[in-house]
Amino acid sequence: MRRSTCSSRWSLWVGSEPHARPLDGYEKLIYKDICHFKIESLRMKAMDVDAVRAFLLAADLHSFTRAADVLGTTQSAVSLKLQRLETQLGRRLLERTPRHVRLSAEGLAFLGVARELVSSHDRAATAFETEQRRLAIGINQQLVGSDLPLLLRRVRDHDPSLLVEMRIAGTGELMRELEDGTLDAALVLRPEDRGKRGRAVGIETFSWFAAAGWEPQTGQPLPLATQGESCRVRADAVRALDRAGIEWREVFVGKGAAILGAAALAGLAVAVLARRAAPAGTVDVGGLLALPPMRSQDVMLYSNLSDRRTREALRVLTLAFQ
Repeated sequence: MRRSTCSSRWSLWVGSEPHARPLDGYEKLIYKDICHFKIESLRMKAMDVDAVRAFLLAADLHSFTRAADVLGTTQSAVSLKLQRLETQLGRRLLERTPRHVRLSAEGLAFLGVARELVSSHDRAATAFETEQRRLAIGINQQLVGSDLPLLLRRVRDHDPSLLVEMRIAGTGELMRELEDGTLDAALVLRPEDRGKRGRAVGIETFSWFAAAGWEPQTGQPLPLATQGESCRVRADAVRALDRAGIEWREVFVGKGAAILGAAALAGLAVAVLARRAAPAGTVDVGGLLALPPMRSQDVMLYSNLSDRRTREALRVLTLAFQ
């Protein structure tokens, strides 16, 4: 492109001197559109990545308060960031009610590109880090079911370059691995031995689950799927059944909520599961079968972490249990 002899106009040329040629009409229209796009882009203030991150957290956690907990700020600060982002985009991204936050139609359309933006920013920010951060976490096998992909996605979205090592096992085993340094942190049901200091991050409710439409056989003991005699949840369940005078029979033993949920879904038995871990297709049959209520249990976090980055990733994960 070169300047014409007239100071108030520009002549558009393709190529370099001395073989440059003037643009034809079609090419001028394309060039005009490109210039307009660039000018409009410059007019729009650069998007605040922190505000986009707050949007993603609020959308995933359905709460400004929880998003603020992850970001280490206040609910009002998150709300202000999101208001400015919506003003900049000219779109309403989230619908707010006193008890809930959910995506609007425009927020849903923005969700994918927002994840890409934050992920690209985080990869760029850590491009020259030579030491890869590692988070080795153990989660009690009663607490992990069909929601595991969502938990992992939240950690990935928060820190795509973090190396996550996850161990699913019983509380006693995880606590031993935490003590010997194999694990950085553990999310478990409150241990019977309360000597080690931890932090309660939530309360897990348990109930009796079976496949939708499942019915017990008349005159037969209640078939149970359990984790075996060493499991405290099993002990609570059979003790409650015995006190209520309900006959039971153990027909399936497996380790982990996912395995017990599969047995229940297959129609083999009734399983005592944390509500969060019950698979789709199962229903709570406690009331229908007049089974005794199961006690709730505290979800405890024990951590040896001191690194800010891994502590923040852990905080994102633990919010799912609140």
